[in-house]
Amino acid sequence: MSASRIAARVQRIKPSPSSAAADRAAELRRQGKTIVNLVVGEPDFDTPAHIRQAAFDAMERGETRYTQTAGTPALRAAIAAKLQRENGLSYDPKHIIVTCGAKHAIFNALAITVEAGDEVLIPAPYWVSYPDMVLACDGVPVVVPCTEADSFKLTPATLEAAITPRTRWLIINSPTNPTGATYSAAELRALADVLLRHPQVLVMMDDIYEHIRFEGEASEHLLSIEPELSSRTLVVNGVSKTYAMTGWRIGYAAGPADLIAAMDTLQSQSTSNASSISQAAALAALNGDQTFVQQSVRTYKERRDHALEALNAIPGLSCKTPGGAFYLYVNCGGMLGRTTPQGKRIEGDVDVVLYLLEHAGVALVAGSAYGVSPFFRMSIATGIDIIDEGCRKIAAAVAALN
Repeated sequence: MSASRIAARVQRIKPSPSSAAADRAAELRRQGKTIVNLVVGEPDFDTPAHIRQAAFDAMERGETRYTQTAGTPALRAAIAAKLQRENGLSYDPKHIIVTCGAKHAIFNALAITVEAGDEVLIPAPYWVSYPDMVLACDGVPVVVPCTEADSFKLTPATLEAAITPRTRWLIINSPTNPTGATYSAAELRALADVLLRHPQVLVMMDDIYEHIRFEGEASEHLLSIEPELSSRTLVVNGVSKTYAMTGWRIGYAAGPADLIAAMDTLQSQSTSNASSISQAAALAALNGDQTFVQQSVRTYKERRDHALEALNAIPGLSCKTPGGAFYLYVNCGGMLGRTTPQGKRIEGDVDVVLYLLEHAGVALVAGSAYGVSPFFRMSIATGIDIIDEGCRKIAAAVAALN
């Protein structure tokens, strides 16, 4: 028996690097230091008024009790209608489950399917939680590097080479965190062709940023391009990013009956239902006025363009134009090998972000946390004035290097 009281599956995982970076920035602020926080991956807007009002009205009606574990019938019907209307996907509401955020849906899906030694393909750069959630479920995260030359997207050849007899899942996130890369219909078609040759591979589509796209209309969904994959694909989404509802904790998953039923069973013995009040708010978000979504995307695009111009003007830094989400994944290779004013040599992107935090007071997340270096992630889910201040301080700090 292990001397530790902590289970090995928990000891294998680490705290979220983005949360750790945010915590460090907060600690420095408590010490009286001025910190420009470009870490946090959540909208800086308030939840729209009609959504907040729906929550208040639900409380006034007494909708403060347990709901069905899988969510209220009204919300699951609204999700089904949304998937049909926006994605061309047909789901019976009984094949949909409401969860405590999209992260909860992803974790539960892995927990009900992954056995010890099963492999989960994770294209990198990846959202920081994917590998550790796989480890927590006794699986093996298989990181599949996607290069900057390929716009950080998974190619058919790379996917084909990564699949083994132990492959259980492929996770696809589009637009992606941290790069903002988006897959076109043609690129999804090419990936689908590979997946059709490997029927043992389940597919998880993490669509949480689907509405935050900057270049034209959203592309077709993988399942509208190749419906044959529906029997082994789980569609994960939520209201957090689209409607500025991160704290409301509402995600959802739609998929094959056996997966949804197993997720329902697991959830019944863990969290039970998501907040009844938050479900009422999510119902209003999906069924109500979508003006906020369009306005917020325009604002994110303005911020993206503003930040790109400033960053790409700094010698030693470069950044490809993201097609969606609200992050910039900045190549900082030009800073490596240089020396700080204190005489410390910068060896990698962790050194870069520590230098920018300590010397310039700008909080960022190292690219190594997302599986591809040397980069750092900058959130643009904040005002242009804060972005401007951050970019000015970064430029000054880079100029101070020897």
